[in-house]
Amino acid sequence: MRSLHRRSDRLRPIDALVDRRPPVPLWLAAVVAIAAGPVLDAGFPDRGVWPLTFVGIALVLLTLMGRSVGGALLVGFLAGESFYLIHIEWATAYLGPVPWAALSTLEAIFFALGAVLITLAYRWVPRAFPGIGGRVWLTAAVVAALWTARETLVSTWPYGGFPWARMALSQSESPFAPLVAWVGFSGLSFLMVLLVALALQLAATAELPAISRVGTAVLAVIAVLVVPAWPTATTGSMRVAAIQGNGPAGYFDAAAPGTVMQTQIDETLQVLDADVDVVVWPEGSADLDPQRVPQSAAALDALSRRMDAPFVVGAISQRGDRYYNSSLLWDASDGVRDVYDKKHPVPFGEYVPDRKFWEPFAPDLIGLIQREYTPGTKDNVFDIDGVLAGISICFDIADDQLTRDAVAGGARIVFAQTNNADFGQTDENQQQLAIARLRAIESARSVVNISTVGTSQIIGPDGSTIDSIPAFRPGSMVSEVPLADTVTPSMAFGHQLEMFIGGMGLASLVLAGFAARPRRVSNRPRT
Repeated sequence: MRSLHRRSDRLRPIDALVDRRPPVPLWLAAVVAIAAGPVLDAGFPDRGVWPLTFVGIALVLLTLMGRSVGGALLVGFLAGESFYLIHIEWATAYLGPVPWAALSTLEAIFFALGAVLITLAYRWVPRAFPGIGGRVWLTAAVVAALWTARETLVSTWPYGGFPWARMALSQSESPFAPLVAWVGFSGLSFLMVLLVALALQLAATAELPAISRVGTAVLAVIAVLVVPAWPTATTGSMRVAAIQGNGPAGYFDAAAPGTVMQTQIDETLQVLDADVDVVVWPEGSADLDPQRVPQSAAALDALSRRMDAPFVVGAISQRGDRYYNSSLLWDASDGVRDVYDKKHPVPFGEYVPDRKFWEPFAPDLIGLIQREYTPGTKDNVFDIDGVLAGISICFDIADDQLTRDAVAGGARIVFAQTNNADFGQTDENQQQLAIARLRAIESARSVVNISTVGTSQIIGPDGSTIDSIPAFRPGSMVSEVPLADTVTPSMAFGHQLEMFIGGMGLASLVLAGFAARPRRVSNRPRT
């Protein structure tokens, strides 16, 4: 009897409080986690079967329920590795398998750490809040918030982050796409995971009638989908000519200097008599910098004078001993009227952070990157004869803050210049185009997504395609493009919402962890 009292005085382990056995054994969870990767990827372009993203999320969450910390690390890493290895396979076309594997593994480690937090949420939240609301709604919300917090972290850190594979980016052509105008990319990721996590929690709540569980899950989906699209009121239009020269613009293309620019010139000559307000060329299209090469400047002057319109062209700028990936606003009267330097150069692609540290690991690969681009500090808005245009260079389009900066700066249209030549016939250009489409919806701004080799599109503020040029063909788009100056909730409050979601998830997890701690059982008789 005294022995029983001694045992009851001790702190009981948390696992003894509630029976939370994993729904699948660890070996099967590992298999399911590996399978979840290709399922998740299939929801993104170019396969674009967007419902599969929800299936992939469900598979990942299923493997994390009831897991130990070590088990969650394992299945989280396997799910992350299998997803990223497939999703960014296009990276091998640029620098080969080593950087691709390294980036995939780094992202998988973050995925695994996020998986541990989700496993702890599944363990702690239902114990701390054992009612239906806590076990179903609160648990699902905390799981979704923690998933989103991990996405937010890897989107900004390290070295500026890698925001490429957020769940929201799979929904550019789904019924969920209009939600980004209200809640932003992170908010959409949160809602997607919330719906899946809620369905799984309802399925596991046996005391509720089946009709109630199914009805609640269906009503939750309907409640999200009935949110109206943000009204895309326009304030005039701008006639834009966007030119895809399809030149040899890849890093390893053995092309003579000026070849890429000549393909742009040749294609521009096909629309020489078009009545336009501006001509937009892609990233790196003026491969002979017109700021330093008189022949290049003369060619742009002649085209600008003949078309009576300014040009927005991509060039590599050199100032002192620093190089910048730049966009130039050029016209025949003034030459360079404005310059925007890319603020988010790609680490290990356009520059090598901490070169002395990383070079010993892969000296041949690091040695390929000789010209290091400096992040820009200028604002990303051009004044084009009274119309303010936001400028985005390639990877900039994946950075939430840069779009907000452009809109805050008064941009009524966005020019997204890019060069996809290094990635060949891979998914990369379709994935980037999907981001551009979501940016248009999120900001309620038309986006002119113009690439050296495609796929190029002019996208309306509602996400619709106004004009397009197929990949790896020269062509031009000459269109009347809507302008807008409305500010969506995402543009106004998206960052704050993102911080709230992440903070709510982490704070709720900590609170639940304290509340779920075992308590001493007192044997003293009550008086």
